[in-house]
Amino acid sequence: MLSKTDIFTARTGGYWNYRVPGILCTARDVILATVEARRGSGGDWDGNDILLRRSLDGGITWQPPQLVVAHESYGPGPVSNFVLFADRDGTVHALYCHNYSRVFYLRSNDDGATFSSPVEITHSLTAFRDEYPWRVIATGPGHGIQLRNGRLLVPVWMSDGSGTEFGPDKLGHRPSEVATIYSDDGGTTWACGEIFVHSDGRIINPSETLAVELDDGRVLCNIRSECPQHRRLIAISPDGAGGWSEALFDDGLLEPVCMGSLLRLGSPNPGERGVYIFANPDNLENELTPPGRNLAHDRKRLSVKQSSDNCATWPLNRVLEEGPSGYSDLAEAPDGGILCIYERGMLSRMTDTAAVCIARFDQKWLLGENEERRSA
Repeated sequence: MLSKTDIFTARTGGYWNYRVPGILCTARDVILATVEARRGSGGDWDGNDILLRRSLDGGITWQPPQLVVAHESYGPGPVSNFVLFADRDGTVHALYCHNYSRVFYLRSNDDGATFSSPVEITHSLTAFRDEYPWRVIATGPGHGIQLRNGRLLVPVWMSDGSGTEFGPDKLGHRPSEVATIYSDDGGTTWACGEIFVHSDGRIINPSETLAVELDDGRVLCNIRSECPQHRRLIAISPDGAGGWSEALFDDGLLEPVCMGSLLRLGSPNPGERGVYIFANPDNLENELTPPGRNLAHDRKRLSVKQSSDNCATWPLNRVLEEGPSGYSDLAEAPDGGILCIYERGMLSRMTDTAAVCIARFDQKWLLGENEERRSA
C-alpha cells in the first residue's frame, strides 16, 4: 500500500514555504516530522523557524504544528538543518544551526511534546579549524543515528565561506568539506570526527551527507557533491569517526545535486542481515532547472531503492513522486511500514516547494504489487 498526505503547504501559516524536512520514530513509537518554515522568498537565509508535527498512530494522522525553534531568539540569520536522533533509552536528541555558523543541542524526554532549553556546542567543533578554516557549518540535514554501542553520530559539512553564490553580505556555502560529529555520553558533550571528503579537484563541493550503520558495525556515509560524474559518493569507517576509506562513486545512484535519504530497517543487531532504503530525485534531466555552474539537474522523480547487501547494489527501485520532488528523509513506522517525508511540487522556482508530503508504503509497494491513494 502507498498513501500520501501533505502535512505542510506553502503560503500558509504565515510562511512563504516549508523545506528541508526530517522524520523520526522514537523509542516509544511516536513519529516526529520537522520542517524549516521559511519567510521572505523561501531562501536559505530567510528568517527560518523550525516546526514539528507529531503522530501517535504510526504516521496516519498528525497533531497540529508546534514551534520548536524560533529564529528571533538568536538574532539575524536563519535556524536550519534540524537533526533528530532516537535514543534507545527513550530520549530524543536534536542538533541545529543558526546562521550557518553556530550549532545548538537540545533534547526531549516526552517524545517531542516539549524540548529542553538549547545549549550551544559550537566550541566543541572548533577543533575542525586545526585542519580547515571553516566559517560556515551545517548539521545533516535528515536524521542522526545511534550506533549499537550507543554513540550518537551525524555528518556535518563546512565551508570557508569564500564562495559568492549568495552575494557579498552572506557567506558562501562553497567550497565545502564533509566530516562527522559524535557523542559518546548521551548528548552531553560532542566531538569532531575526521574531515574525510574534501573539495580537491577530483571531488567538487561535497556537502549534505547520510550515515547508516552496516551489518558488521561499520558506518557508511552517502554523500552529495557537484562532481561531473553525477553519482553519489560513498565512504566507510570502522566507527563513524575516523579511518575512512577513500570516497568513491556509486554507479547505481544518480546525483542531480540534491539531498537524499538513507535508512536501515530494523535494529542493527550482530549477525543480522540488514535491509537498506535510499531515496533521492533519480534523474539527470534539465527540463525544470537550467544548467548552471554547480551542474544541478531537476529535482523530480523521487525514487526509493532497496539494498540487502550493505548498500553495495540497489536492485529494487520504484518512483515515489514522478513530478517535482526534492529533499527527503526516511523512518520506519512501528508496524514495519516505511515513511518518507519529502518536498513535493514546484511554485515560482525549483526550490520553491509547494508542500511537504508524507508517503507511507510497505514492502509490497516496493515490489510493485499495489498502487497509491492520496489524502488531503
